[in-house]
Amino acid sequence: MARKPADQSVDREDILWAAAEVLQRKGYDATTMKDIAAQVNLTAASLYHHFKNKDFLILNVLEVGLDYTIAKLEAVAASDEPNADKLAGMIRSHVVSVAGNVAVGAAMVFEIRAVLNVSGKNGDDRFMREFGARRDRFFARRDYFEGLFRGVLQAGIEAGEFRQVDADIVTKAILGAHNWVGVWFRAGGRLTGEEVADVLVDTWLAALKRE
Repeated sequence: MARKPADQSVDREDILWAAAEVLQRKGYDATTMKDIAAQVNLTAASLYHHFKNKDFLILNVLEVGLDYTIAKLEAVAASDEPNADKLAGMIRSHVVSVAGNVAVGAAMVFEIRAVLNVSGKNGDDRFMREFGARRDRFFARRDYFEGLFRGVLQAGIEAGEFRQVDADIVTKAILGAHNWVGVWFRAGGRLTGEEVADVLVDTWLAALKRE
């Protein structure tokens, strides 16, 4: 089948999901723009119509996945529900989101280091300034995402809903466990994403319950 030219019929989001799937199979170092282009039936040259290079494309995968999850969590975190209910809703939303797109979830685990290690292309300072600014915004958004969980956890501790714990460490433990769902979860397995979320909600709330 002939490859498509760089026209607007190719959905940018489809390219991002395809990139995540290729990354999941091959890893950052082995993945090429040609591999990603083939996944959506584009020529490799055509892919550059949408993304400057592999580094920008992979960063965009991470940005979209993070923004999608944040959008779901903000409404829950801002609600008037008890903090235990908020935390349960946020855990459920995050886990279901990761289980629903494990390729992006796995990228959040394995490709962060690759993004951190990008140091420029043949001395191209303009590239590094632009990429570095985008990367800084991504990590600021990731800190904000983590802060949504930490804020609800800390509020629950102060309200007496949760026992005294180190909110920073427990938040990182919660999110680390959720992110790894993207590594081991398989659709059609013993549990659905929703059922996995229920297990984790029960586990975390039991761990935080006051004696």
